Amino acid sequence: MFLNCGQPLPLLSDKDVPPRVTENFILSGYRFPNYSLRDCLLSAFRPTNETGNFWTHFLPIFIFAYYFLQMFSWDGAPDADAPFFYPMWNYFIGVFCLLLASSMAHLLNSMSLVVREVCFFVDYGTISAYTVGSSLAYYYYIHPRAGIVEKEDKNGSRLDINHKRKGFLLPNAMPEFNLFFETYYMPCACVIAIICVLSCCNTRQRWREHRYIIRTLVFLLPFLISSTPVFYRVLTRSPYSTTTPSFAASITMPNFFYRHSLWLLVSALFNISKFPERLAPGRFDIWGHSHQWFHCCTFLSILDELHMIQAEVRAILLNPDFLLPPTALSRLPGPTIASTYGVMLLLQTTIVSIIACFSWHANCIYGPQRDQLKKQMKID
Repeated sequence: MFLNCGQPLPLLSDKDVPPRVTENFILSGYRFPNYSLRDCLLSAFRPTNETGNFWTHFLPIFIFAYYFLQMFSWDGAPDADAPFFYPMWNYFIGVFCLLLASSMAHLLNSMSLVVREVCFFVDYGTISAYTVGSSLAYYYYIHPRAGIVEKEDKNGSRLDINHKRKGFLLPNAMPEFNLFFETYYMPCACVIAIICVLSCCNTRQRWREHRYIIRTLVFLLPFLISSTPVFYRVLTRSPYSTTTPSFAASITMPNFFYRHSLWLLVSALFNISKFPERLAPGRFDIWGHSHQWFHCCTFLSILDELHMIQAEVRAILLNPDFLLPPTALSRLPGPTIASTYGVMLLLQTTIVSIIACFSWHANCIYGPQRDQLKKQMKID
């Protein structure tokens, strides 16, 4: 079937496909739930009710990469492979996997009911990985005492750091917040990410009636936990003196965060309300339905989040020592392979295990239906 070069398979109505495939208020444009891989790939270039869902997350991959890579051309920026940028690369991996997995899930989900389930299990897993990638960037760049402890000169020798350098203010760090940030912040982000994967995967086998509300609200918790360094920075004074270039670079961060939060709120409203197709079922089957707007708003929130993180990165780079002033407590250590890539690898291993378990269960449920459908096609 993969080598089938015939005419495209006909698009079907919601009455002609399994109930598992249908979406609320989308009445037509469904692909036959046994496409070959080739048919799925070609369907990206024909109008179906998944075409817009694919392109609204596939094209943003290149837009995000363009803005992300600009950072390495800044004056004074270390090499792209320097430890300073480890958290940023983990953030990039999280966003890249999220956008790619989402677009592929919408493109390939008509191969079978089992593949459909697996596609969206992977999609949920990458969303959780993205939240941890964001948390790593927040932890090292927007943390109240973020920064690199030491930097090397061009010859590789360590530079002396004057901890009493003029022009910088001491952060107003409270001991209880420092304890949370340094000890519990990243473990909490990882645990909540795993809970989110479990909850979202369960909505495909239980709680079907309220699945959109659950999937939307379940990701509110990681947003609140991951954003605590940002809340701290917004609610307290800047760690930089108003006379420094670092302050000028950092002062834009709150505005990007507000926009990031606004786009997330709007995307949640689209995902829950199913507007505008709810108002005119059948009219927005191909273009303009809520999931496409959900994708667009989600990406705009990611783009503003990138600009927010980059504002803090630029502020740190403008500090000659890549270091915010120390507090009376111990300084935050700089990023390492273990504390960035190691964390993501451990998380991804756990998420893959969860996806494998749910996929096995989905195969037990829908595998017999898939085999029966293949037999009927051979007979026909």
